[in-house]
Parts: sequence; C-alpha cells; structure tokens
Amino acid sequence: MSDAAQSFGGAYQERKIGTIGHVTATSFFPSKPLGCYGDGGAIFTDDDEMAALLKSLRVHGQGHDKYDNVRIGLNARLDTMQAAVLIEKLKILDDEIKARNEIAARYSSALADYVPVPYVAPENYSAWAQYTIRVPAQKRASLSAALKEQGIPTMIYYPKPLHRQTAYRDFPVAGNGLPVSERLADEVLSLPMHPYLDMSSQDRIITTLISVMKAMA
Repeated sequence: MSDAAQSFGGAYQERKIGTIGHVTATSFFPSKPLGCYGDGGAIFTDDDEMAALLKSLRVHGQGHDKYDNVRIGLNARLDTMQAAVLIEKLKILDDEIKARNEIAARYSSALADYVPVPYVAPENYSAWAQYTIRVPAQKRASLSAALKEQGIPTMIYYPKPLHRQTAYRDFPVAGNGLPVSERLADEVLSLPMHPYLDMSSQDRIITTLISVMKAMA
C-alpha cells in the first residue's frame, strides 16, 4: 500500500506516482496538488481482484446486486460534481506541477544560505504539495507572526508527530523516543506554494523571510 496523499503528479525514476505500489491511495482535498472543491480521493491498482474488492467496499460492501452487501463497506463514492472538477483540472496538472517545481527551485536557490531547505533525491520529481523549511524551534512562532504581519501566511504541517497522537499513545516506541520526528515537528514551517504564485509574490516572500531571519539572528 502506497500513500500518495500529497505526491500525486510526482515521479520516481520516471515512474509516475500511482504506478509504483501494488495499491496507491491519493487525496483530492482542495489543498493537494490535484484538488477538488471538497473532500475526495482515489485508489490506483492494476490488480483486477483488488479493484473489484475496493469497488465493493466503496459502495457499502455491495455484491452483484446493489441490495446485496457481501461485506462491511463504506459510503466512499466520489461526488459527481467533484469528479467533473477533477477531470478539468487533470488536463492542466502537468503544467501546474512544472510551475510548482520552478517556484520551489527559486525558493531553494534564494533561501539555502539562511535556512535548511527541502531536498529532492536524484531520479525523483516532487509534486511540491508544500514547500517546507526548517527554522529554530524557539523562533518559529515569532517568525510566523512576523511574516503574517507582512501579509505572508505560513502553516505547520504537522505540529504533532504520529506517535504523540492520542490514538497511538499505547504503541511502543524506541527507548529514547523518536527524537528526529519530534525535532522536525518543532521546526517545520511551510511557505506559500501554489502554481499561480507569480514572481513578484515569490520575491516578496523570499526577501521578507530573509529580512525577518536577519532581524532575529
């Protein structure tokens, strides 16, 4: 099972996301690279038996007859209106992902001397659902507030790592905890990222962030 909730449109070794794992799930939530106007998602597989099972689970565990539920399922059908939106947006997805990559490259080139910037390994092509830098944990809140004052929104994806979630509190972790996950959760800060972020807006974000970082040094 592969999770492509934020990577649809990306690739690894020229293989598109959705063609690598046996089963791949993605999200069409509005903030994702391919987003609809509400909740939505899809599952990809080239296994016919798995596809049949998933189709059944999607509609209440339906069998050959819609009133014959052969397993416990869900009501997980994608709304027709959302599907119509996605069909049109899918036509321009490649261009939007290309634009996201260009924006990310400009961010990284300008910011690399000031903050740790994201790294994309060779033979990978990112969909850039977010552009996330790392900042000192003790300065993150004030940095975010200073950017907000200048009209630049930021987000923290995600403030609490999985092992700190209440639902997983009884699961075992290593003796020293998960220090890398915990440190990153305290340091990450995502900058504005979407394919229609023009160069003047990019430049303002970059120069403002650098100015604020220097003021806090």
